[in-house]
Amino acid sequence: MGETKFKRVLLKLSGEALMGKAAYGIDDEQLAAIAREVAAARKTGVQIGLVLGGGNIFRGVKGASQGMDRASADYMGMLATVLNALAMQHALEREGCPTRVMSALPMQAVAEPYLRQRAIHLLDQGYVVIFCAGTGSPFFTTDTAAALRAAETGAQIVMKATKVDGVYAEDPVTNPGAEFFANLTFGDVMAKNLRVMDLAAVSLCRDNSIPILVFNLLVPGNILRAVRGEAVGTLIKE
Repeated sequence: MGETKFKRVLLKLSGEALMGKAAYGIDDEQLAAIAREVAAARKTGVQIGLVLGGGNIFRGVKGASQGMDRASADYMGMLATVLNALAMQHALEREGCPTRVMSALPMQAVAEPYLRQRAIHLLDQGYVVIFCAGTGSPFFTTDTAAALRAAETGAQIVMKATKVDGVYAEDPVTNPGAEFFANLTFGDVMAKNLRVMDLAAVSLCRDNSIPILVFNLLVPGNILRAVRGEAVGTLIKE
């Protein structure tokens, strides 16, 4: 495993992480920067599964709030994650990083169908595997998809990259003095109603003893620091 603390990790990126300073879509420079960091982390020997949100293109919950049928809105959100996955695959392969995209929705022309044993085999072979289309079912978030894929593939940790340094008692954007938590238990997250991930994702990680690390994606080198086990962000475990 060389420099890394972990054999296999599941990295969760929000769709908004791909926007950079843009208001919508994918910023090429931001995409390339993330790809460079993921490729550098892979070179340490860690196996990386990757889940991307789709909020930079379409968010199912928002569509439902505007009167759209929730299931249809969620399927549209799943398709947005496929677009992001294909863009990330291209960026990673430009960095010389072998990559496969696996979709929970069948679309063989652009992605392999998700098969657990196939995913594990690819991870063992050194591929970065991008899991897209969520869980394949509406009413579940990409956070839950990340926790599910982590449990299915035997990842040792879920790493959620965000725009803030970790977990705070309140939104640090609106309250700069909000308390920062370096360590939390799953019970703390639920009791304090901290918006780390949705409760289904937190419960899945708790039930399968998979820690969650929440850290700032916008700090260069943080993905590499995270897989090395350095103290970044907030660690949640029992």
